[in-house]
Order: sequence, then structure tokens, then C-alpha cells
Amino acid sequence: MKSIVLRFVLIYFCICSLTLNAQKLTVATYNIRNENAWDIKNGNGWTERCPVICGLVQFHDFDIFGTQEVLHGQLVDMLGKLHNYSTIGVGRDDGKEKGEYEAIFYKKDKFKLIKSGGFWLSKDTNKPNLGWDAAYIRMCTWGKFQVKKDGFTFWFFNLHMDNEGVAARRESSKLVLNKIKEMCKTGTVILTGDFNVDQHNESYTLINTSGILKDAYDLAKIRYALNGTFNNFEPNLKTDSRIDHIFVTSNMKVERYGILTDSYRSANGDGKDIKSTNFPKEVSLQQHLIRLPSDHYPVEVQLEYNK
Repeated sequence: MKSIVLRFVLIYFCICSLTLNAQKLTVATYNIRNENAWDIKNGNGWTERCPVICGLVQFHDFDIFGTQEVLHGQLVDMLGKLHNYSTIGVGRDDGKEKGEYEAIFYKKDKFKLIKSGGFWLSKDTNKPNLGWDAAYIRMCTWGKFQVKKDGFTFWFFNLHMDNEGVAARRESSKLVLNKIKEMCKTGTVILTGDFNVDQHNESYTLINTSGILKDAYDLAKIRYALNGTFNNFEPNLKTDSRIDHIFVTSNMKVERYGILTDSYRSANGDGKDIKSTNFPKEVSLQQHLIRLPSDHYPVEVQLEYNK
């Protein structure tokens, strides 16, 4: 009888020990939409959107997140507001500052960057070039990070697949998986990005059934996803297609998954006060237009790992 009791006591303490050692990471992916004249004309200019995006990042307190479509000027603007973050990544068009970045932002007080790099989504992965039937040059940024507090290490990959090339997306999925197997061996991996395919596409399935990575959406204990991840700057549009994904290796537990549909307002109308019987008489409302900080919604996951 004593041995049975002792066994249960040991099991209890083992469970408590694992719980106490569990650490959390808040991870996200966000296509912030490149800065361009068309969006300015339609009221979605970067000057208005940048403070909202940076405020969203700070409020949700992302520890590390992958971004897509970031032009160099936008990168500078974001770092100017996100003082506690550093970034890795290069412009896809020349490997320096030209073209869009697939930048990874990370908290510099939380993580030590061990090494980093990038590769192009093409047959020649070492220089800027079109891959397969892609319409644009595409690439993937990667970094190996260490959590300063406990020494936990992980790899973070962030990419943007082509929006037109079917073969390019399929081959890019294969390429990324091969790179992860080659570079990371059995290490912990997080893969984020705008994959330009939803959860029913073969390019998505190649990754999700690879035995290496699994969609955090499928693994999440708590899921909050009232829309897909693309919105076309139209808050009234609805889709079930998720084209922005976060994949993780099996040693990461996914506590929460959310698609963040945050919005902001811009003045629209004559500026006259609007009264309501459901609102105190000494205060008022004004007519405004609902706007979105990007044409994609960010995806956030809360991950847990054991030291």
C-alpha cells in the first residue's frame, strides 16, 4: 500500500514540476501591406496605418513575429515606434534594401540571436531570382534564437509565397521543408508567413502532413477565428480561407490561436454630433468610417514549451 501511495506522490510531483517549467511565447505573422500610392488614394495610406499596426503589436505583446511586404522605409518607421524590437531580413530584390522584406521582429531583451540568413524561393536559393512560374521574386528569412532567461533555443522561418505561381507555391513548400530538415535536424521550429494558399490547398497540405510541422490552428486548445486572414481593406467581407499560417514542431504546445480583426476609424461626414437616448446627453457620437490597418489580418498564437 505504501509503495502505491509513494508512486502517486511521485507522479503528482512530476506533473507539478512540468507545469512549473512550462514557458510561454507569443508568436504572430502579419502581412502589413506595402506602402503604395493606390492605398493612399483610397484612404489606406501607410502614414495612417503604421501607428495602428505598431499599437496592435505592443498591445498584444508579440514576443516574436514574422512580417511580409515590408519595404525598407516601412521597416525604419516600425522600428522607430517599436523600440524594444530588433529585426532580421533583407530586401528580396537585391538581398540588401531593395524590394519587400520578410522581416522577423523579436524582443531584444528576451532573445539572443544566434545566427540568421535567408534563401530565395527558387531553384537557385542563393540569389534574387524568379522561382518556377512565380510572378515575383520571393524569399524566406530565418533565424536561430535563444531565450535569454532559460537557454531554450528554436528556429524561426518566415516567408511570402507567390500569389500567382501554382508550381512555385508547391515547390516552395517542398523547398522550405527540405531546408528545415537540413538546417534544424530535430530542433524546435516555428514557420510563419503569407502562403497565398488556404487550408484546402495541396501546398498547405504538403507542410501540414509532413510529419515535421503542424498548423497551430489544428493544435490550439482555444481558437478564436471569426474570419479568414485576407480582407482586401473591406471590413464587411467574410471568408473562411486562411492564407496566413503559423506552423510548429510537435514539442510546442499551442494554447491559443487567434485571427485579430482589429480596426480603426477615420472621419467621414459633416462632423456634426449625433445623440442617442442610450448614451449620456452631455456626450455625443460622430460619423466615422471603419478602416483596417492592412489588407490581411494578423494571426497570433500563444505557445508553451518546457525548459
